[in-house]
Amino acid sequence: MKTLNLGILAHVDAGKTSLTERLLHTAGIIGELGSVDDGSTQTDTLALERARGITIKAAVVSFAIGDVTVNLIDTPGHPDFIAEVERALGVLDGAVLVLSAVEGVQAQTRVLMRTLRRLGIPALLFVNKLDRRGADPDRVFREITGKLTPSAIALDPLEPDRVIDLLATLDENFLAGYLTAPDEFTPPRLRTELAAKVAEGLAYPVYFGSAITGAGIGALRDGIENLLPAKEGDADAPLSGTVFKVEREPGGEKIAYVRLFSGSVAVRDKVPLGDGEGKVTAISVFDNGSAVSSGSAGPGRIAKLSGLDVRIGDVLGTRPEHVREALFSPPTLETVVSPVRPADRGPLHQALTWLTEQDPLIGLRHDEVRQETSLSLYGEVQKEVIQATLADEYGIDVTFSGTTTICVERVSGTGSAAELIGKAPNPFLATVGLRVEAGAPGSGISFRLEVELGSMPYSFVKAVEDTVKETLREGLHGWEVLDCVVTMTHSGYYARQSHAHGTFDKSMSSTAGDFRDLTPLVLMAALREAGTTVHEPMHRFTLQAPADTLGPVTALLARARAIPRTTLTKGGTAELDGEIPAAKTHEVHQLLPSATRGEGAMETVFHGYRPVRTAAPSRSRTDHNPLDRKEYLLHVLRRV
Repeated sequence: MKTLNLGILAHVDAGKTSLTERLLHTAGIIGELGSVDDGSTQTDTLALERARGITIKAAVVSFAIGDVTVNLIDTPGHPDFIAEVERALGVLDGAVLVLSAVEGVQAQTRVLMRTLRRLGIPALLFVNKLDRRGADPDRVFREITGKLTPSAIALDPLEPDRVIDLLATLDENFLAGYLTAPDEFTPPRLRTELAAKVAEGLAYPVYFGSAITGAGIGALRDGIENLLPAKEGDADAPLSGTVFKVEREPGGEKIAYVRLFSGSVAVRDKVPLGDGEGKVTAISVFDNGSAVSSGSAGPGRIAKLSGLDVRIGDVLGTRPEHVREALFSPPTLETVVSPVRPADRGPLHQALTWLTEQDPLIGLRHDEVRQETSLSLYGEVQKEVIQATLADEYGIDVTFSGTTTICVERVSGTGSAAELIGKAPNPFLATVGLRVEAGAPGSGISFRLEVELGSMPYSFVKAVEDTVKETLREGLHGWEVLDCVVTMTHSGYYARQSHAHGTFDKSMSSTAGDFRDLTPLVLMAALREAGTTVHEPMHRFTLQAPADTLGPVTALLARARAIPRTTLTKGGTAELDGEIPAAKTHEVHQLLPSATRGEGAMETVFHGYRPVRTAAPSRSRTDHNPLDRKEYLLHVLRRV
């Protein structure tokens, strides 16, 4: 039987969870439709999801359409939980992007569509809520073709002329074949040709209906079965799977959600995991709406595996060649979280560590000096959810304070430093020399060697490389350093020395610890010579407002340090786009209604980083401050 791993994606409140309910009901999985408002849906299982009426965690349900087993992944729509969407996209065969027939194309709709197109994920579009007052399907379809993709085609129902026009635009060979023998292109042939273009991510069928009333669901089901690329995996191929979600049982045991691309896995199997392996102790697969216990799982399936010590993104067996990386924007906010009861400080750190396992884009920083723990987040709703989760699931009441914008640092020039073994003021049994210079944008941290790899044990070289990447999480101003090249220019060590009776003598022998402790001092000295520039996160904005309010709107954007790029006025409406500091977007959203008589609307998406034009902000350090040699050595040598 073929398998289709299908994602349901949407801007918040477009109705994707209601659509999931309708698909399950139509497939006979549930006898009665659940309600988002009543908290009775199949996929919103968390108490917090039911209480707030929003999807927070991606959920998987299964049903059959014809000879296709559909594993449906319902994803969050709120941008604060974009990390859940990112992980789901990496394991999908296809997607349904849901839009509201009232609101039309919204900010998150654009982000999701751009990502689907960039990753080449086949997708259908479903314009929902036709039963709502104010629904305008014609306007929404124009928005789709104008703002999302010109390759959209309305398929209620399939009209041959419309399909021919689109395929002729997309494929010259099709056009030539059709002009030569038009009679050969029957409706079944046209459907096959369209399915091929959908699978390539070139054509996007659009359906219209209502998840609440069931209108249009039959046509959408037909599109899911016949236009999206269901697959039959190779059970005899080597095991290849990806972990895209991690949960913990009440007792603390990890449950890994794995998409199996090839091969199969059975209970008690030992499976390769990176450089090691893990033993599978239990398996559940999704069947007829829920997860059921199974002795094995085959290719194409989504399975819940117990017994494995894994993190999101880990690979089982061989790495799949076609796994996609969504690369959504990073979190731009950071807040300090504190327990209401001081006795909960230890349990809070453990609970937050478990939460970051489930959501790797939540960054966790602990300042031992100030005894503060900071989290990086996407927004206020996510903060509220974490607060409620800590209270409900872990019994820990917390408060948040000091929400700030997360900046980054970029290397300005080139700097070098070295400390030699046996020469003051170096107190460590190691020689380390490093050169730091800027790398290409988006290149990450590159570590290179100008010393012979065999000049000292590889474990010492690896200790330097790992410590370099760890240390660069806090640059000269305390922010993470992006995109730089670090080259090791000097190396040296004392070989293992022993006393007459074979006892290891640390005082005369280098260890990896010497290199780990010396590297931050050398690296930060080189970085200080190179210099860094603090950059703040920027959002690209699109703002619509009545043309006669353009003056107040422009003044508001100027106070927010926004940089308008274009301004168009049409039919009494002005549309502006440009860039705005992420730190100012919330302020503009709050003040925009008063500046536009309540008629203004602004969409924003992450758009990279820009040098801070005012005084460079700094962040407190958590790494014993290798920029202050005396302070650093006091902590490190005392620890040694």
